[in-house]
Amino acid sequence: MKIKTAWEIVLERTESIKSDKASIEQFEAKQNGKKIANEFLDYAVKKNEKSKTIIEEALKQTPEEQRQAFKLGVFETLVLRLNLPASKDDMKTFEAVGNGLQCIINDARFDTMFQQSKGIVSRYLDDVDQYEQAIKQQYAPRLRQKEAELSKRMGQQVKIDPFQDPEFAAFYKQNMDALKKKYQPFIDQIRLDTETAFNKQ
Repeated sequence: MKIKTAWEIVLERTESIKSDKASIEQFEAKQNGKKIANEFLDYAVKKNEKSKTIIEEALKQTPEEQRQAFKLGVFETLVLRLNLPASKDDMKTFEAVGNGLQCIINDARFDTMFQQSKGIVSRYLDDVDQYEQAIKQQYAPRLRQKEAELSKRMGQQVKIDPFQDPEFAAFYKQNMDALKKKYQPFIDQIRLDTETAFNKQ
C-alpha cells in the first residue's frame, strides 16, 4: 500500500475545497436567480412595466460559469407562476412571466408558443365571465324564492348576495371547477413546452 506524502494530502484537500467553493457559488447563483425573478415580477406587475432589463442586467453581471445556475433559479421561479389566472388582473402576471422566460430561453419557437398560450388564457378568462353570467341566470329563480321566503319571515324586503348563499357557492364552485379542468391540460402543456425549450439551451 502506497503511503501518501504530505504534499499529496495537501493537494487532495485543496481540490476538495475548490470543489466545495464551486458548489457554493452555483447554489448562490441559483438563489440569486430566484431573487431576481421575484424582483422582476414584482416590478413588472405593480408598475405595469414590461422591461426585461432586471434579469438581463443581472445575467450579464453573473460570471459565465455560474450563468446556467442563475438561469435555473429564474426558470424555477417563473415556471411555477404559469397558472390559470383567477381574474383579468392576473393576466399581467402571466404576460410578465412570459417576458421573463424569454430572457433566459433564446428560442423564437418559444416566443411563438407563448404568444399562442396568451390567447388560450385570454379565452379562458372570457369563458369565466360567460360561465359566471350563465350560473347566476340559472340560479336566479331559486335565489328569488329564498329572498321571498326570508322577506315574508322577516316582515321586510331581503336581498341575498348569491356568494353568501352556501347552495349557490357550491353550485358556482362545481361549474367553475369543471371549466378549470377543461383548460388545465393547456397549462400543463405550456409548462412542459417551456421546460423542454429551457433544457435545450
